[in-house]
Amino acid sequence: MNMNLPADVSKIINILESNGHEAYAVGGCVRDCILGKIPHDWDITTSALPEQVKALFERTFDTGIEHGTVTVLLHGEGYEVTTYRVDGKYEDGRHPKEVTFTASLEEDLKRRDFTINAMAYNDTRGLVDLFGGEQDLENGIIKAVGNPTERFTEDALRMLRALRFSAQLGFEIEPATYDAIKTLAPTLDRISAERIQVELVKLITSDHPERIRDVYETGLTDVFFPEFNDMMACDQVNKHHMYTVGEHTIVALNNVKADKVLRLTMLLHDVAKPACKTIDAEGQNHFKMHQVEGAKMAKAILRRLKFDNETTDAVCNLIKNHDDRPEVTPRNIRRLIIRVGKDNFEDLLAVKRADTMAQSMYCRDEKLEYIDSIEAMYRQILEQEDCLSIKDLKINGKDLIGMGVPQGQKIGQILKTVFDEVVDQPDLNDREYLLNRVKDMLQ
Repeated sequence: MNMNLPADVSKIINILESNGHEAYAVGGCVRDCILGKIPHDWDITTSALPEQVKALFERTFDTGIEHGTVTVLLHGEGYEVTTYRVDGKYEDGRHPKEVTFTASLEEDLKRRDFTINAMAYNDTRGLVDLFGGEQDLENGIIKAVGNPTERFTEDALRMLRALRFSAQLGFEIEPATYDAIKTLAPTLDRISAERIQVELVKLITSDHPERIRDVYETGLTDVFFPEFNDMMACDQVNKHHMYTVGEHTIVALNNVKADKVLRLTMLLHDVAKPACKTIDAEGQNHFKMHQVEGAKMAKAILRRLKFDNETTDAVCNLIKNHDDRPEVTPRNIRRLIIRVGKDNFEDLLAVKRADTMAQSMYCRDEKLEYIDSIEAMYRQILEQEDCLSIKDLKINGKDLIGMGVPQGQKIGQILKTVFDEVVDQPDLNDREYLLNRVKDMLQ
């Protein structure tokens, strides 16, 4: 096999080899090349010690020198060069107690997580595949290197990574590897929320977000997302639904584009249904106010998983408004746009469509037509440039100060009052009219 290594990667490998060291491209970049994908980054492994690497290149900095990693800078790009190593005992299920450098490529590859990530390549020796990674790529299999129990005991996050890779690549997990995940799932509690968050986002924004079902079936959601277990167990006995809340959620995930905010919204949009569920005299289920409670629960979950405030606010906003069904009038849709935010409105439409497509066939066409009518009204409102925020008013705070209104809360109160009037009657957004309206209010 011949891979087209980038010029800078070949240069680093050649410099190391010409100075008596071994060096290879390794890991994910090799996997991606075999799959015909363009690697996001290139990692290099070498027999050279970190100090020897630093001595051979003009510009380097210590990325993780205690783990043998030095970043080499060439033409403005950074390339991580890591010394072959053997990890010591993992006492916390997260980090090796110590790292020992080795001269053996095989020893280095043996410590890696999955066979598809344990291949190395250089132009001199070609592909080094000691654990059948190329065959597993061909067969579409995620398989731990060596003993899966040992690999997952070393770093419990590897269990979630296995499911994430299966989602990204559309691969199946080898039975022994899958069984080890089910057995060791509770040990994921040793892993930080930040590391779990990264893997969760990669999984749900993949081409196969439905693999979140595997996260549930292996028991991993017990650790970091127990609310999903409640969703999977919650029936929806009414004419609008044909799935449990959890299965509805999984279908909805596949009905929206692979955007972080949209996929997180679909994952959490009905999270409060189990808590809000009631059963009427006919045995039908109802979930009143689930969207409001859902926004609160989603906020707590996203904070627990250490999501940033911007993502959290965007997701909770969409959840809170996803089930609004106003009569389609210009006034109502203007109010909805203002409530959700003009920049978020198309996301809300996408969420509504994904939600509808994951429900039963009952009135589905009518529901989709209704969403289409909201979108048509939204487009018309944008085209007319209707006033949708206080800054769109034809007057501002400076005008009010010029009319003798003292700086402070009163300015905001007056602008809010005239804004509410203009939202209901866009034609009133006329500078002369508004100035006269304020004069009347001040008398």
